[in-house]
Amino acid sequence: MEIALVQGVRTLPSAGLKGACPSCGAAMVAKCGEKVIHHWAHAGRRNCDPWWENETEWHREWKAHWSVECHEINHVAPNGEIHRADVKTPSGIYVEVQHSAMTDAERQSREDFYQNLVWIIDGRHFQKNFTIHHLLPDPALLWAQDCLWLPIEHRTHRGTAQGMYHKLSEIAEDRKRSPNSNMHRVYFFADERAKFEAADAGYRNYCWMRPHTTWLNASKPVYIDFGTDVLVRLEVYPVGMLRCVRLISKSRLIYELGTLPHASEVCA
Repeated sequence: MEIALVQGVRTLPSAGLKGACPSCGAAMVAKCGEKVIHHWAHAGRRNCDPWWENETEWHREWKAHWSVECHEINHVAPNGEIHRADVKTPSGIYVEVQHSAMTDAERQSREDFYQNLVWIIDGRHFQKNFTIHHLLPDPALLWAQDCLWLPIEHRTHRGTAQGMYHKLSEIAEDRKRSPNSNMHRVYFFADERAKFEAADAGYRNYCWMRPHTTWLNASKPVYIDFGTDVLVRLEVYPVGMLRCVRLISKSRLIYELGTLPHASEVCA
């Protein structure tokens, strides 16, 4: 934990300090060795929050984008369980910063509990299995709504990885002529690259080998951090309900999390 109560004041760890857990009141000791991240630990007992994971420097760097008053906000569930949100921003959005793997059941329970929530996921350990490919045009554009993009079969696939699509208007005409046929003309991203690039709104087709399915099934926004200034938000492209990602500026995300009241409005 990053925070304990010392004489009733929320305090960061420092060598030799003793305090109390803000959640359960148990005694805590500051752990400030040279080889571990400085933190508070319960004295003689496990952490009182069943959802808590040991923090890394990556966790701390993300939490540091908001004041300490926003960190480790305590709540008690109706069943008496204690939960600490990583961050509750000044506008009321909960931010869960997640490094380790998570089960569907735990993810769902956190989403149900916090409601106004976003996930920020450490993607560095699966980055080699995650490839971002061609852009998808802004789905708000009328002509883009006629493009039915094909999912990427494999990151090395010479067709789908480069961008292939059908036109919905042509599919409708094909079915009038041959109701049982699934053969439709294929178009390629490269043939109209300039047109698509002019309609770039951050959407991308992608391939995730051996995906962490709990994040694909999340009901709250999921942002993946690959260690750059741009995060990747998991989305569904509305034309054909294609799984896609959207590129989001890290600075924009941090700003809007602190100023907008609802997670669904952030980087919309």
